[in-house]
Amino acid sequence: MSTNNQIKHVAIAGNIGAGKTTLCTMLGKHFGWEVHYESTDDNPYLSDFYEDMQRWSFNLQIYFLHNRYGQILKIQNGDHTVIQDRTIYEDAYIFAPNLHDMGLMTTRDFDNYTELFEKMTSQIQPPDLLIYLKAGIGTLVAHIEDRGRDYEGSMSLDYLKRLNQRYEDWIEKYTAGNILIIDVDSIDFANKPEDLGMVISQVDAKLHGLFEEM
Repeated sequence: MSTNNQIKHVAIAGNIGAGKTTLCTMLGKHFGWEVHYESTDDNPYLSDFYEDMQRWSFNLQIYFLHNRYGQILKIQNGDHTVIQDRTIYEDAYIFAPNLHDMGLMTTRDFDNYTELFEKMTSQIQPPDLLIYLKAGIGTLVAHIEDRGRDYEGSMSLDYLKRLNQRYEDWIEKYTAGNILIIDVDSIDFANKPEDLGMVISQVDAKLHGLFEEM
């Protein structure tokens, strides 16, 4: 929990296509929070990674780890509330081990990566509130197709399914802090104002509880 009676860090977690960036933008606008987006557009490794995952997996994961660690340091040293698109934990508990298990990252690289992650996270606090967007494969695929990013076109269903299972396992064991789970299969906050209102009410309730704890 952030000190000085201020919630500084809200983070949104979820698989590729779950709607993290959309919800980050909407909640940031509603609550007046600064938004830290995942660095996909200016990521120098992402398109290469989707073309040759084995060659670029370690480079990509180190880039994400370094980028998100820098974001968290700024959040914790800042004086206002930030909502973050994806967490540092997803890199280490979902994407990197998945690549390792699929034979797309060597054990040497994975061990190196994990050791670096553990050193970094020993220096930071978890988010004050983690919002997890739970979504089935059908919903994820529909969202991915709608946004039409070229480099995501070659992504396999098996890859998405593996990631989704890891997300479920991680969230089930998540005890680092407060969490709100939103079922994206049953709501459409991107296109239905009433659904967005429901999400905002749930976030409000969680934040109200956090303020009372402080």
